[in-house]
Amino acid sequence: MPRTRPVVGDMASDFDRRRFLKAASAAGLVGLAGCSGGPSGDGSDGSDGNDSSDGDDGSDGSDGSDGSDGEDGSDGDDVPATVGIVYSDGGLGDNSFNDAAQQGILQAEEEFGIEYDESEPDGAGEFGQFQQLYASSTDPEYDLVSCIGFNQGDALTETAPQYPDQDFMIVDTVVDEPNVANYLFREQEGSFLMGVLAGRLTETEFSAGAGSTDPDSTTVGFVGGVDSPVIRRFQAGFEAGVDYASDNVDVTTSYVGSYADPSGGQEAALSMYQNGVDIVYHASGATGVGVFQAAQAEGRFAFGVDQDQSISNESFADVILASMVKRVDTAVYESISNIIDDNHQGGETLALGLESNGVECVYGDQIGGEVPDDIVSAVSDARDEIIAGNIDVPETTSD
Repeated sequence: MPRTRPVVGDMASDFDRRRFLKAASAAGLVGLAGCSGGPSGDGSDGSDGNDSSDGDDGSDGSDGSDGSDGEDGSDGDDVPATVGIVYSDGGLGDNSFNDAAQQGILQAEEEFGIEYDESEPDGAGEFGQFQQLYASSTDPEYDLVSCIGFNQGDALTETAPQYPDQDFMIVDTVVDEPNVANYLFREQEGSFLMGVLAGRLTETEFSAGAGSTDPDSTTVGFVGGVDSPVIRRFQAGFEAGVDYASDNVDVTTSYVGSYADPSGGQEAALSMYQNGVDIVYHASGATGVGVFQAAQAEGRFAFGVDQDQSISNESFADVILASMVKRVDTAVYESISNIIDDNHQGGETLALGLESNGVECVYGDQIGGEVPDDIVSAVSDARDEIIAGNIDVPETTSD
């Protein structure tokens, strides 16, 4: 487990110490599956983060060491890397974007034995302060500072040049500095598949779990969090996929303006469902919980995002038909692996799409298996066509 340090550098007094969190026990990493099947894992591999407590790693001194120089039995010399991670808006517990990022660092802890500290800023105004807090720390010295979310870009543009010897990584935007590795996702590609699925299903009389479609409906919905280029890519891909699937289906959209407003998400989705929409796809972090609540209340369907939300939000698994998984965990894990290998991709931009499994359509754990075979095949065929370069998915919306 990472240590919760009362002081990290000279700036620590400016922050609430409680926001430096001990990580939760490592949950089993959610597996990724393509559109032809359900998720490949949900923690059933038995990993629960407790494998270090039984003395197998020698931390109790049973390997001949007395373990007295640290709570984990290590004197620090064998730690391959120390990482600081700054989460995006909404913080942990969103069962979506931030939690996906945490899975990557938990995987690195399990596989490599890294140490890490994590923080949840109260707002965008604290992003730069936490970035600098990690970068200026000397006890410990952080080998990598991970910045999660496009909204940290402006702060990191100022922070990175001030600490040229500090390695950073950032997700969802590009900071053009030699010490920053940039990880982008082709959200539009995965969202295109969600659009194909929605466009085909809404014209089909279909029931599963607590939801059903209205074959007389010709509209599906999209709920976004903060209106931004990243979320617009989700929307653009979804709309293009719907158009590809059917000439008769329209998309209605709503932006809540927050990644942490479930009541706003519920209000937006309820309005859609009550006006004939039977499937809503959200890209809104924790706001999406409200979309799921609305789907259950109205007996309709919803699509999740970032993680397989039929697992991470299992109380809504009876209405979550599929999720557009965005492998933020892969970006975090790979950036740490590169640090350990002395191969930090500073100054480079890495784009992860369908071909690299950076994004994917994953069917719901409870009801996804009931999607008709012909629709499953249509989604799978669209995936192949995108990878082959035969479908050019737009990154921007027309409005």
